[in-house]
Amino acid sequence: MIYISIDDTDTLTGPRGTGKLARNIADTVVADYPVFGVTRHQLYVHPDIPYTSHNSNAVIHVNAGGDDATMDHLFEIAEQVMMDDFLDGSDPGLAVASDRQITSSLIVYGQDAKCSIITQERARTLAKNLGIRLKGLGGTEDGVIGTMAGLGLAYSRSDGRFLQKGDIRSIIGSCTVEELLRHGIDEVCTMDGRQISTGTVNFRPGKPPRPCPICGRSVVFVKVESDCLMEDKRD
Repeated sequence: MIYISIDDTDTLTGPRGTGKLARNIADTVVADYPVFGVTRHQLYVHPDIPYTSHNSNAVIHVNAGGDDATMDHLFEIAEQVMMDDFLDGSDPGLAVASDRQITSSLIVYGQDAKCSIITQERARTLAKNLGIRLKGLGGTEDGVIGTMAGLGLAYSRSDGRFLQKGDIRSIIGSCTVEELLRHGIDEVCTMDGRQISTGTVNFRPGKPPRPCPICGRSVVFVKVESDCLMEDKRD
């Protein structure tokens, strides 16, 4: 697996967010390589950390070998899409890494980024020591901090939620459990561990489901309200 991680690509008044840009990159990548999915990862929210709205980053999971030529090509694709849609005032960062480059140090870095302030120096030093392709694409380049975190968090396959997986974005508003399982969802369950096999799940009005990666599986969490299944928000 190869991971393309991006962060700080948007602005408060811009026409799109980092998640949308990540899906655009995935739609471009899929012409050459199969894409497993796109995930969102929540980072630390603190007054001393500049961020647009939620301080989250996005990662595209690509089913491809981790050879240098492939990673170079994926980096070039992502960088081109990002620069073609650059928003003035943003501070984007881009990182690309394969499974073999994601070590315990990077996994710990990702966990630290969820609860503490991290510097560009730490991000860049870690990338250099692990041989990870990392680049700031404008502004302060603070996006390099979140992009490195995204690699470690995505690798765990148990953090954040899917922004894109299979064709789940074609499901809007509500859907039966059976349909969800046909559209790329592996499991529907409650937070207390009860697996749901039938019924209709209601999502946010006009919005698609938000499954979570759990041990590599895509899981939609629901809660039962007055005999109705409502998606249980997870970030």
